[in-house]
Amino acid sequence: MDENEKFETKMKRLESIVDRFEKEEIGIEESLELFQEGIKLGKECRKILDNIELKVREVLKDDLSVKEWDCDV
Repeated sequence: MDENEKFETKMKRLESIVDRFEKEEIGIEESLELFQEGIKLGKECRKILDNIELKVREVLKDDLSVKEWDCDV
């Protein structure tokens, strides 16, 4: 499973948790468990997004360096 699939799977689970909170009456124990799972999923999704952002910055940095070099020639 690649990073995109992991992100999509985690986001779908997070959305299902939010839906349960919005549409169902859930007990306090289950609410706490779902809340904890949601927090964990949110952190994992944020980590994936941070890694993607880092890769994009590296690509842009490399691209800018090439353009700067091309301008000097």
